[in-house]
Amino acid sequence: MPQFDYEIGEAKERDPNAPSRFQPLPRNDYECIVIDTKIKETKAGTGKYLEVTLQVVDGPASGRRLWDRLNISNPSKDAEEQAKKQLDCLCAAVGLTHKMQQTEQLHDIPILVSVDIDRKDETRNRIESYSKLGGGKSSKPSPSVAAKKPWER
Repeated sequence: MPQFDYEIGEAKERDPNAPSRFQPLPRNDYECIVIDTKIKETKAGTGKYLEVTLQVVDGPASGRRLWDRLNISNPSKDAEEQAKKQLDCLCAAVGLTHKMQQTEQLHDIPILVSVDIDRKDETRNRIESYSKLGGGKSSKPSPSVAAKKPWER
C-alpha cells in the first residue's frame, strides 16, 4: 500500500464569492485534439447527443479543455440539422470523408477550433466551428516538421 503523508485540515477554505479558477477562453482559434466522445441521453429523455471533449494542445491555453454537445437525435429537427452540420465540419477537419463507424475516429488528430463566449452564459465557451489545421484560418505559421507536438510520443 502506498505511503502518503497528509495533515487533515491543510486545505485552505475557498471563498464562495471568489471568481472561478478557470475563466472562459477568449474568442480565438485554438489548436486542439478530441480526447473523448460519449453518446448521452438528453435530460428530457427525448433524444441523444454526442458530447465531444477537446483539449487545447498549443499556446498559452495548452491543456485547457472545451466541450461541444451535438444533438444527434432530437425532437427539434432544426437542432438536429445544426448538429449534423457541426459534426460534418468536425469529421472533415479530422479527415473523415465517407463514413464514421466509431466516434474514436475523431480522437487525437490536431484540428483548428474556433471558440467564442456563449451568448446565454458568458462564463462558458461555445464552439463556433471546426477546420483542418493549416486550412488558412489561422495566422500562425505552420510548425516545423521536425518539431514534436504534445500529443506525439
